[in-house]
Amino acid sequence: MEFKIGKAGKSKIILVKKDEKFDNDLYSYLVEKELFKGKLSEVYFDLSRQGESTLLLGLGEEEKLSYNSLRKAFNKAAIELRKFKVESVDLLVPKFEKLDYIKTITAISEGFLQSNYSFEKYLTEKKLKPTIKEVYYEVVGLEDEIVLQAIREAEILVDSINVTRDLVNERAINMYPEVLAQAAKDKLEGLGVKVDVLGEEKIKELKMEAFLAVAEGSDKEAKFIIMEYTGDPANKEKIALVGKGLTYDSGGYSLKPSTSMDTMFTDMAGGATVIGAIKAIASSNLKANVVGIIAACENLVSGRAYKPGDIVGSMAGKTIEVLNTDAEGRLTLADALWYAATVVKADKIVDLATLTGACVVALGSTTTGAITNNDELMNDLLAASEFAGEPVWQLPSFDDYKEFIKSDFADIKNIGDKGAGAITAGLFLEAFVDDTPWVHLDIAGTAYDTKASGYLPKGASGVHVKTLYYLIKGE
Repeated sequence: MEFKIGKAGKSKIILVKKDEKFDNDLYSYLVEKELFKGKLSEVYFDLSRQGESTLLLGLGEEEKLSYNSLRKAFNKAAIELRKFKVESVDLLVPKFEKLDYIKTITAISEGFLQSNYSFEKYLTEKKLKPTIKEVYYEVVGLEDEIVLQAIREAEILVDSINVTRDLVNERAINMYPEVLAQAAKDKLEGLGVKVDVLGEEKIKELKMEAFLAVAEGSDKEAKFIIMEYTGDPANKEKIALVGKGLTYDSGGYSLKPSTSMDTMFTDMAGGATVIGAIKAIASSNLKANVVGIIAACENLVSGRAYKPGDIVGSMAGKTIEVLNTDAEGRLTLADALWYAATVVKADKIVDLATLTGACVVALGSTTTGAITNNDELMNDLLAASEFAGEPVWQLPSFDDYKEFIKSDFADIKNIGDKGAGAITAGLFLEAFVDDTPWVHLDIAGTAYDTKASGYLPKGASGVHVKTLYYLIKGE
């Protein structure tokens, strides 16, 4: 799909607000017959064999219009145009009173581009057959170069999101720590990102005992992946993005039921999101310094695997009582976060993890749960997530919750005993950030879904690539 400036398409899109009145024969007829009202993402395609075909696209109520509703509406428009095998289309991009015009162009472009993703690697016959070759924009009062920059940002974001989706959708038989590490190199080194991959000997030297305890049950070697983007050498400030990297999670000896295991190839979604976000950041040459970190391993059952009741060490020097081997992600993250805080010496840390079923119970598949120790960083992230259209909800983190993870036999235990599982998991992680400003995002419900929703496809969503990008950019 190529975006151009001008008017040359064989079809056109007419934008309609809910219950809007304007002079158009097709629209008037449809309103009279109660076939179209202009609701958000409502579409009606009028196919013409002789002249220009027309797609009516509903935008809903203007006062409720947002960048994300534009993404959804134009995603729906692109899917409808594909049904009729439309190859080129014209759009007059209007100005909306409450929306920035350049950001409007980026959001519309993203909506179009989001329609072209489906994970079909293992299908003999592909189902997705994109048809739109050209989208022509008519714009008001902007230089062509500014418009093209807005479009380019959308292209970079969607490409990076799709990298994350492909990594998460890949099955564990073909996605293990070494493969994930190589993917980071392949996707990022050509953009000037320095990628270092540490093997188990170096991980042992760093005394990452919690991480290694989780990895011990697998024959696949654990990998510690460090991705460093230096976009502002004159500035010493660094932000660390830490992603959970369990390329498969059986639950270990606290074995998951089989019905819960069939999607556990997605348990590295946090790590994949970090790779996608750094790709977007580096591709856009953002003026910032970002270090991505992934502790990648598998959590399996074997004679070597760690067991419920074990007490393990950590890079921080704290001991951890393991009461459930299926609460493994927080153990790997403990060492990764401590590395970010004390070796990288990050000024801010954001971690992302498919961490708890409790978060899915609380917030479902539409909203990510968050825990923080710093209101300023949390507010910046919430603003970025709102602009990205990727909802985040801050969970409480009162000191009373910390009592739930106190251990009688070690410094801390890896699960609580009074509910609030998403909160206590986040507070466990806080014990390993060394007072660095930090936000934890529990993406257990939002990283992967069994059905499509809006412009998010069935399977991996790629959610929070945009959030991290806009956080770093400062939107």
